[in-house]
Amino acid sequence: MTLTDRFLEYVKFDTQSDELTNMTPSTPGQMIFAEYLQKELEGLGLRDITLDNNGYLMATLPSNLPVGVTVPTVGFIAHLDTSPDMSGRHVKPRIVKAYPGGDIVLNEAEGIVLSPSQFPELDNYIGQDLIVTDGTTLLGADDKAGIAEIISAVDYLLKHPEIKHGDVRIAFNPDEEIGQGAHKFDVKLFGADWAYTMDGGEIGELEYENFNAAVARVTFAGRNVHPGYAKHKMINSMRIANQFVIMLPRWETPEHTEDYEGFYHLVSMEGTVEKTVLTYIIRDHDRDRFERRKKELEHLARKINHEFPDCCSLEIKDQYYNMREKIEPVKYIVDIAEEAMRLAGVTPKVQPIRGGTDGAQLSFKGLPCPNIFAGGLNFHGRYEFVPIPSMEKAEQVIVEIVKLVGKK
Repeated sequence: MTLTDRFLEYVKFDTQSDELTNMTPSTPGQMIFAEYLQKELEGLGLRDITLDNNGYLMATLPSNLPVGVTVPTVGFIAHLDTSPDMSGRHVKPRIVKAYPGGDIVLNEAEGIVLSPSQFPELDNYIGQDLIVTDGTTLLGADDKAGIAEIISAVDYLLKHPEIKHGDVRIAFNPDEEIGQGAHKFDVKLFGADWAYTMDGGEIGELEYENFNAAVARVTFAGRNVHPGYAKHKMINSMRIANQFVIMLPRWETPEHTEDYEGFYHLVSMEGTVEKTVLTYIIRDHDRDRFERRKKELEHLARKINHEFPDCCSLEIKDQYYNMREKIEPVKYIVDIAEEAMRLAGVTPKVQPIRGGTDGAQLSFKGLPCPNIFAGGLNFHGRYEFVPIPSMEKAEQVIVEIVKLVGKK
């Protein structure tokens, strides 16, 4: 089975995660997919294959080095689930052969078009075969491209025993898209010295910095009174919540920030006169600025309560931290990935992740874990696409990493 065939098979599985179920995996489709992959890995002849009740699948490509020769054990990780942002059920992928440029009509009946006027990155892939959606679902390259690349790389290494390597561990986990992918990941059982998540975007991406992240829920208590007789009696929680929103810096939001700039992002607002709840996510690469952002929310809550006593309550919960502090002491693992990319004919693009990754949480659990491109673009929506040559290069990068580690 080719890399492309694998990917096209994998996207048939509906593995959309759901943060409201309070289960692991959060949806049954992820376990069905994991069981399918388990059988595939058994068919390839991998060793130490385990699939636990939480949907964490692990396996080993055993060392083929001479007896007594040992090298570090390197791991590769990808996630089973797709984003809750859009349906991943009944995905209908299509290959656009030798993309000629210009608009790609995804769904003529619904007028859905993937256009370089909206997505100029398309122009970088003229002449390449692209896999696109039919415009009614996401594609699932995040992260089924990563899974296909890892398994295809392992398959290649099995077919080329002349490539000497140590033990290689692979793992596929559930629920990355809802921030729980690493929660029940057994780092000790995995047993790698370090690993790479194959979960980045376009070709060349290599990331070992990510946001520090927190979620904040701000609740405003009001008092409802008949509006005709409400003077000096009514407390409209929605109006007070709006006052809170405009007290935050308007330029420190996702739509006004880039690179290392952090932000406050209002992700939901639910309200009535009597009760309004705002949910924010707080992001910053710098830990000190991250802590100051949380303190700013606390300061604003106190200001609201000074004007409207006991109106505002605030709950802040940290989600994950910047893995840079855990990667820098073992920076050579990033250097190996960069060298592997160059050997595969890929120009590395080392950049911070403006988001999170399972690798961040795993790094803090003792498994240093930078993030490497899987090749897809426009994740989480109907305009998602993946160039086939980018997936092929990702597979090559995995093989080159294994080669380099085998020589250490």
